[in-house]
Amino acid sequence: MNERPRTPRVTVFSLGGTIAATGAGGDAQGDGVSPRLGADEIVDAVPQLGGVAELETVAFRQIPSGDITLADLVELADEISRRFDDGVAGVVVTQGTDTIEETSFALDLLLHGERPVVVTGAMRNPTMAGADGPANLLAAVQVASSAEASGLGAVVVFDDEIHAARFVRKTHSSSTGALRSPSAGPIGWVSEGRCRVVLRLARLASPVVGPTGVIPSVALLTVSVGDDMALLAQVEASGYAGLVVEAFGAGHVPARVVPRLADLATRIPVILATRTGAGEVLQGTYGFPGSERDLISRGLIPAGFLDGPKARVLLSLVLSVESDIDAVRSAFANFNASVGAPITSHGS
Repeated sequence: MNERPRTPRVTVFSLGGTIAATGAGGDAQGDGVSPRLGADEIVDAVPQLGGVAELETVAFRQIPSGDITLADLVELADEISRRFDDGVAGVVVTQGTDTIEETSFALDLLLHGERPVVVTGAMRNPTMAGADGPANLLAAVQVASSAEASGLGAVVVFDDEIHAARFVRKTHSSSTGALRSPSAGPIGWVSEGRCRVVLRLARLASPVVGPTGVIPSVALLTVSVGDDMALLAQVEASGYAGLVVEAFGAGHVPARVVPRLADLATRIPVILATRTGAGEVLQGTYGFPGSERDLISRGLIPAGFLDGPKARVLLSLVLSVESDIDAVRSAFANFNASVGAPITSHGS
């Protein structure tokens, strides 16, 4: 007699956010909604999950996603590692979408195993008609329990699409299709309950080692037209250990701010990213003062395809274990070299 396939074990960690948000009386009356539901309640709202996986739930946090810290994510990564050591097949993290791109990317850097780590959430809270949380959670568990999702690193599952954490961005304030990967597109999708992966990314060559102490503060500044970037004078004085600059276009700033940026880059790592939301910082095309060639020659470190928030996550985690500017430069170069390898197709 053939034995029935064993149901995979999946752990669902809840962090709060819109997917867990209700009013004080369970609706949207009064002062609006806030995260009040724990992992048990979120899972219980989707009875179809019982046919997909054997679930265990962990109410890890119950906060808006803007209140999540990198220290929280290091702790979460440790908890996820313990669940994997205990034999779970995959993990789902539910949270608010405001910072889902940073959370998923941090987990991608901190967790280096083969088993799926899936982050999801909702744009419409449970009190609204057409709330998307239950469908997103179901799809996330279907991906987390699938052998097809092995080796992808951390991913975001949303609106039945699978996005690599290193590319995904929140691109709309309220649309249920807010999660997109402008530079690469989704790497797969969920159809009729099946996880279908069609693109597999190169693995990280030098994964970040989880910090054991305090994670230094890193500033993020976006350049705008006519900007004198006077705030640069306050970066070190405010105790920041590094800076990410979201520059114009391919990595450009006004010529008048170059001397201050160059001076700062001699003392703390200054990362050069683009504010465009897609593409990457160039390194050898433009030659005018304030161009990417000029800034890199003066010590700024190109972020590659990482946008400002993700570059800040990587810089913060690197600085938690290594403060040398050259070591930071190598970390960014190695990261971009590894994930910049050709994306290969994968039949499903």
